[in-house]
Amino acid sequence: MGGNIFGQAFRITTFGESHGKAIGVIIDGCPAGLAIDENFIQQELDRRRPGQSNIVTQRKESDIAQILSGVFEGKSTGTPISMVIFNKDARSKDYSHIADKFRPSHADFTYHAKYGQRDYRGGGRSSARETAARVAAGAIAKLYLKHNGIQIDAYVSQVGHIAIAKKYQALDLNQIESTAVRCPDLEIAEKMITHIKAIRKAGDTIGGVVSCVVKGCPAGLGEPAFDKLHADLAKAMLSINACKGFEYGSGFEGVTMKGSEHNDLFYQEDGLIKTKTNFSGGVQGGISNGMDIYFRLAFKPVATIVNEQDSVNEAGENVTVTGKGRHDPCVVPRAVPIVEAMAALVLADHSLRQRTTQL
Repeated sequence: MGGNIFGQAFRITTFGESHGKAIGVIIDGCPAGLAIDENFIQQELDRRRPGQSNIVTQRKESDIAQILSGVFEGKSTGTPISMVIFNKDARSKDYSHIADKFRPSHADFTYHAKYGQRDYRGGGRSSARETAARVAAGAIAKLYLKHNGIQIDAYVSQVGHIAIAKKYQALDLNQIESTAVRCPDLEIAEKMITHIKAIRKAGDTIGGVVSCVVKGCPAGLGEPAFDKLHADLAKAMLSINACKGFEYGSGFEGVTMKGSEHNDLFYQEDGLIKTKTNFSGGVQGGISNGMDIYFRLAFKPVATIVNEQDSVNEAGENVTVTGKGRHDPCVVPRAVPIVEAMAALVLADHSLRQRTTQL
């Protein structure tokens, strides 16, 4: 099975299934001498783990990451760092009713079409449980980026039709963790939570939007022509389960503007070249320009719903499928740390690659 490796200079390989014994990650390329804060890694995993509030799945997983290699006396050694997270609360019997059925909008059919067989227990490898390994790796990438003055903050900006009207510059991003929905606009957050609870009570699901801001990124990161910084960010984000859309900077809104309105004019301040506006989203020509990098991701509604749905089984026979088990009514609150992790992996990778481009 290909497609399990991400990155070049800072490279990760994830492994494991939703209802297997464990999930994990191997990181190759982390520089030696980086202080590895295991408490910070756990804090990041706690933000993603299931069962953390009454608006997410109630699967109970502590998601304790065990570092097996690559760290000695609290610092990276420059050799591969491997981490494993053992599954504790898998209930495979919850999926026995769909052992030969394809759930609508899940990866059941496509995995069966590709491999001729599939792990039906929670989707196996296609489950979002795999993203815990990404968050563990992303935590180490964050530690590296923090050492270089780069900060990443993601937050929920929309659930269904309920959206923040303010730009990120007008928000207090320190409030992101203040509510279960991870929305820094506390008034809007309460409306989002109420909406998610109502959706869950009706046995349905809802989608949303996660916004992300990167501050402190220096100019010069990105590898034209095919590894542009925003292109790698797009691939990283669209690889997250349920992500259906990505835009950075002005995005689709930019098509309504004229060039004279959209161009980011340069000026110099304190010895640094900056832009008066930032419709470019911090990236020009595929290379970071030193301004804030910001982007948005659209997440679809979770595919598993309680209501009965028409489908087919592996024999091609018409069947009905009813959702069972423990599932998120809305993925965006738990997607926030995953988005940050994937952004950190991209930026750590490009930061290390940049070291080889100049004497």
